Amino acid sequence: MGSYRVCCCFTRRFKVTEADPPEDVKEAFRKYADGGVHMTSEQLLRFIEDFQGGNGGTVTKLEAERVVEQVLHKRHPITSLINRKMLTLEDFHHYLFSFELNAPIGSKVHQDMTAPLSHYFIYTGHNSYLTGNQLSSPCSEVPIIKALERGVRVIELDLWPNSSNDNVHVLHGRTLTTPVELVKCLKSIKEHAFTASPYPVVITLEDHLTPYLQAKVAQMVNETFGEMLFVPESGDLKELPSPESLKYRILISTKPPKEYLEAEEDKRTKSQRVKDPVDDVWGEELPRDASYRDKINKYESEDSDDHDNEDSKNHMKRSDSCPAYKNLIAIHAGKPKGGLEEALKVEKDKVRRLSLAEQALEKAAERHQQQIIRFTQQNILRIYPKGTRFTSSNYKPLIGWLHGAQMIAFNMQGYGRSLWLMHGMFRANGGCGYVKKPDFLMTTGPNNEVFDPRAKLPVKTTLKVKVYMGDGWHLDFKQTHFDSYSPPDFYTRVGISGAPADEMMRKTRPIEDTWTPVWNEEFTFELTLPEIALLRIEVHEYDMNEKDDFGGQTCLPVSELRPGIRAVQLCDRKGTPYTAARLLMRFEFVS
Repeated sequence: MGSYRVCCCFTRRFKVTEADPPEDVKEAFRKYADGGVHMTSEQLLRFIEDFQGGNGGTVTKLEAERVVEQVLHKRHPITSLINRKMLTLEDFHHYLFSFELNAPIGSKVHQDMTAPLSHYFIYTGHNSYLTGNQLSSPCSEVPIIKALERGVRVIELDLWPNSSNDNVHVLHGRTLTTPVELVKCLKSIKEHAFTASPYPVVITLEDHLTPYLQAKVAQMVNETFGEMLFVPESGDLKELPSPESLKYRILISTKPPKEYLEAEEDKRTKSQRVKDPVDDVWGEELPRDASYRDKINKYESEDSDDHDNEDSKNHMKRSDSCPAYKNLIAIHAGKPKGGLEEALKVEKDKVRRLSLAEQALEKAAERHQQQIIRFTQQNILRIYPKGTRFTSSNYKPLIGWLHGAQMIAFNMQGYGRSLWLMHGMFRANGGCGYVKKPDFLMTTGPNNEVFDPRAKLPVKTTLKVKVYMGDGWHLDFKQTHFDSYSPPDFYTRVGISGAPADEMMRKTRPIEDTWTPVWNEEFTFELTLPEIALLRIEVHEYDMNEKDDFGGQTCLPVSELRPGIRAVQLCDRKGTPYTAARLLMRFEFVS
């Protein structure tokens, strides 16, 4: 029972009740229990195989029996003393509403992991050492650890000399960020690299170091990682290895010392230009504070191939080099001279990584989309946020994925809808951090033609999504979190992010004054590229006079959705799952 004080002498009372099972759940129970009042494990198995599509694989009788035991033990602990091994309608509803037992996607790696790295989207962080904004937040190993524990597979470190030029710090150069020692970051990577996934971790380095300090980095890296470090036997790789062959290995990706120096000299000859901030597709994110804009001017360059590769104050000569440092590099980075067209050329028997800013990708996609996709079939393309995202906001990743870019570098310490999409993509394939690119991005036609992201495509499948009900908020939030005077008025937004033709957002009506809203609303989405689509789900609390309150979100890869009635766990703004808040939904694919 919840009490809400309306005025000094009047209190409204609302009872938190358990909503009845939806009619679809009742009908399924009647059908598979053969009209009885109890469902056996054999009948549950038939329901899972027929109605739920087998949960994405073959379900055994023993597994069905275990589900029955788990449900009964949780709902009726005393049944362990008796011999009832059957579910009532309420038990069956509890099972369907349990995200531990009835998740909408699988939790195991199921894709082919033996193809070259270029065949996968890879979970990639940007400025992985920052705890907050890009200009003044402390640098630390903690966000690196958090990213690795989430399954991120690419960690970025910016290397700078310390004040006495005898050690290496990690920080965002030309800003007020306080540094962290490189060795701390390396040790943290070693200790946490494989807690969430056995597949390889790539460390991308942006270095601004003298040859002496590069040698010191080489020594640190070798001493920290030892045999974990993957170093190509014959120098430059002719083909990228597979995630399977690189299990529990660490790879270094950066520019070789000489190429880095040449890039620095080229940039010194160019004037620094800063574009005006552009509002993100999700709404304005950038403050208009002039002092922040002045700080941006110190380090952002539209022409750099990574915004952290601005002029370094070291005075190395081009002839200087560090063989030990160069030998660390598994995936060579760099932009060849001659502009973007030259940079996107596919070289025979040589693979590399190319970095582009988000706005550079947008420009390139207008004129060089075919070259981009051909390049990404063999090489690695990394996209990083524009420099004006100093609040650590992010950009929509779909344009990069639609062009085959493997490394969409994101500020994992930020949050917002773009980051939710990133979380959603990498829930696929068991959350291992590597998602196989769709075949349409890897196929070349008889005339060397590749996928055209602008082509008008036919509808490939239709996804029906039914939102039955929600529950659990009263366990995750204080009674007056949403409204001081009454229970919340929840509504759900459901939509698709993916190919432009597929994007759509719909919403249910708000249900007033209840912690257990029942909507029973169905939405239909026609999909031309379901392989790349993400199902966006958000819950908000309707507020007539102010901005609606946030009640939870998640994104799910459409290609991994299990058909049937499923429990969808909701997350907070930063992507951390709530303990109890969840939705009961149904997913159905119609060809």
